[in-house]
Order: sequence, then C-alpha cells, then structure tokens
Amino acid sequence: MDRLTFGGFALRLAASVLLVVATYNPTPLSYLRWVAGSFPHVEPMQAIAGLVLLGAWAFFAHATWRALGIFGVLLAAALCAAFVWLLVSWGWIRLEGGGVMGWLADAMLAVLLAIGVSWSLVERRVTGQVVVDEGERR
Repeated sequence: MDRLTFGGFALRLAASVLLVVATYNPTPLSYLRWVAGSFPHVEPMQAIAGLVLLGAWAFFAHATWRALGIFGVLLAAALCAAFVWLLVSWGWIRLEGGGVMGWLADAMLAVLLAIGVSWSLVERRVTGQVVVDEGERR
C-alpha cells in the first residue's frame, strides 16, 4: 500500500462517494432526510447509522485535512467551484432547481475527500519523502 494505483484511487473515490451520498443527496434516500423525517425523535437504527457515518466522516476529514492542509483544501474547493462555473458557462448544466447543484456538491466533496486520503501516496511518489506526523499526542 505504499504506491497509489488507479485501482487504489478508484476504491478511495468509491468509498468517499458512498459516504457523501449516504449522508446527503437530493433524493429522499439519504441519512439526513431519513432522520429529518422523525426529528427530534431518533430511532436506535438511526443513531447507529449516524455514529457509523460520523466515524467515517472523522476519518476522511482528518486524513484530508492532514494531507492537504488549509491551503490545499481551499485550493481544491476553489478548483471544484471553478469547474462547476465552467460547466455552467458552457451551458452543459443549469443551476435551476436544487437537484443538479446537490449532486454537483456531492461529487465535488467526494473527489476532494478521495484526493485527500490519497495525497500522501502521491506526495511520496513525487518527492520520495514519507510524511510522518510529528505532533505530540496527549
């Protein structure tokens, strides 16, 4: 697992897509819509699913933040926004209605997370250096 392959990135991308789409998407089939339908009353299965999603989000977000840093996350988000702007300017997508924008936001967030969890392998391949967290643990 010290090399990034296309298959390895595809698996990371699939996992991030699954996480993002399971949490929220414009259809009624998402965790947030499921819980919103019964909020503030939460069923045990909703609590378990929420905790599993929270753990996965913590893992992906922490790995992305550590790998890219604030500048990298902001740069990647700006690049995603510029890409959406380009698609709109070409007339390939229309932003009327929330469905298209919701799916675009899901896709861009999933790509950002996949890049984040893969970045240390890319950096190692390009620079030959291994990134080690030297922060102290408490």
